Amino acid sequence: MWQCTVQELAGDGTKELDLEEKIVVPGFIDSHVHLIWGGLQVYQCMLNLYADRSKISDVGILPIEKQMAQVELHGVNCKDEFVRRVKAVRDLKKGSWILGGGWNNDLWGGDLPTTSWIDDITPDNPVWLSRMDGHMGLANSVALQMAGITNLSEDPAGGTIMRTSSGEPTGLLVDAAMKLILPWIPEVSVDERREALFRASKHALMRGVTTVVDIGRYLPGASLQQPWDDFSDVYQWAVSSEKMRIRVCLFFPIQTWSRLADLINKTGRAQSDWVYLGGVKAFADGSLGSNSALFHEPYADEPDNYGLQIMDPESLLNMTLASDKSGLQVAIHAIGDKANDLILDMYKSVAATTGKRDRRFRIEHAQHLAPGAAARFGDQGVVASVQVFQLPFRLSNICGLLPQHLLDDADSAIKKLGMDRAQKGSYLFGSLLAGNAQLALGSDWPVADINPLGAIKTAMKRIPPGWDDAWIPSERISLIDSLIAYLTVSLSSMYDLMLSVIINRTLKLEYQHFLRGRHTSSAARGCFLENYLGSLSPGKLADFVILSTSSWEDFAAEGTASVEATYVSGMQAYP
Repeated sequence: MWQCTVQELAGDGTKELDLEEKIVVPGFIDSHVHLIWGGLQVYQCMLNLYADRSKISDVGILPIEKQMAQVELHGVNCKDEFVRRVKAVRDLKKGSWILGGGWNNDLWGGDLPTTSWIDDITPDNPVWLSRMDGHMGLANSVALQMAGITNLSEDPAGGTIMRTSSGEPTGLLVDAAMKLILPWIPEVSVDERREALFRASKHALMRGVTTVVDIGRYLPGASLQQPWDDFSDVYQWAVSSEKMRIRVCLFFPIQTWSRLADLINKTGRAQSDWVYLGGVKAFADGSLGSNSALFHEPYADEPDNYGLQIMDPESLLNMTLASDKSGLQVAIHAIGDKANDLILDMYKSVAATTGKRDRRFRIEHAQHLAPGAAARFGDQGVVASVQVFQLPFRLSNICGLLPQHLLDDADSAIKKLGMDRAQKGSYLFGSLLAGNAQLALGSDWPVADINPLGAIKTAMKRIPPGWDDAWIPSERISLIDSLIAYLTVSLSSMYDLMLSVIINRTLKLEYQHFLRGRHTSSAARGCFLENYLGSLSPGKLADFVILSTSSWEDFAAEGTASVEATYVSGMQAYP
């Protein structure tokens, strides 16, 4: 019946696909990325590889000359290699910046880098090298002097200037303290950011991602203007130039809520079929890797440190209230258990004050939760925008870089929190779903790679690299729940998609088992895009992905499926 009905819709311009019974799913939605930031890392790596810039200009943008030196530190696992890569910078004009990063001190045992590592090899150039999570960075003495950071400098609210026992800055700036140095760094050119969007889009499509929630280049200490510049200089330009390749839902700094509210009132949320205005983003705390996530109890490896509260609580409450009253969706970064409790409390207070409506508050990461917190997400209707712990992002497929050793979040959490706390409160995906939370999966690219199929496998199995057994096996989630968190609004609409997208050879009837699951929210619903995306139901945009496997059972057992083709608006976008 279904095949006959679909055949009747075919016309002279209809393209029939013989998929040989391979699986088709809606285009994946990555619920948390920093798209241009990720694209810049890919692009700068290409700049370093090719002397002929014209070889990497694929969209008609003029070849771009390298404005600054970039150091790639992802996967570096020892001090000597860290220093060697910085030292390898050649032919750089005096006073020009050496930038880059991606380092992870856990890979070489936990010792943090200091200015002494790089001062002797960078006497004439300021240096800023970000940690992989973006919540900490290393400056050399030239950069510290330029920014006026001395032993007399005070820690800004929500940030830390790390110091030696004698009070001298070590060169490490944590969270809001980064604002002391970031304004001194030259902005990336418009052409570089446009090229970065193109590079990032190609990378996403290769992984089957057709829509992303872009949290932007806004990190603690960064300029509030950058996301707005990217909106006008990059996204609006790409739409008008017909160069958009994936769909983006944009979030902006909460401090600029009135500007976003005015824009939505004038133009609506949908700027086009490609660009949507999502809402506002704020930070409650830092990151686990930088020991700045906010916890009720201190870090096991720093007994006097409970983490950082990035934004003033009263200011955050007032801006959340104002944003909510204006109809904006609010998303707040919270990693530590205390940060999550504080934001859940605040969301409850705001909802009680402004009244009942479909607001879909979000907590980004929800990584470590105190007892009882997981159930509160469902009770309060808060979207848990979570990131599956994966291998850190690496450019090996693009740049030939091969990290020699990669730790995982399981080992890091146990080291920093202790076994008991890490086991009871980390990545509680199963508990969140059991409490009827709205779960949306994302990568946090470029902190971790965009890879929905890998993330789904990880969420199902939870076996870190080098481990034989699952980490907190009770928190594993099913294949169906993992897929829904990346995809559809309901299981029945997903089934309709599977039966309607193929004309020639349709999918196996094994998809009927989707109907036996429970209905749940998804990445599309998590950003108010369920009327446009998340399934290929009538009236929605025709974004879908063809996988290399014909059996979910094989994927669940082996996890070896790959993306064979990605279609956006019914047109093949990859390969």
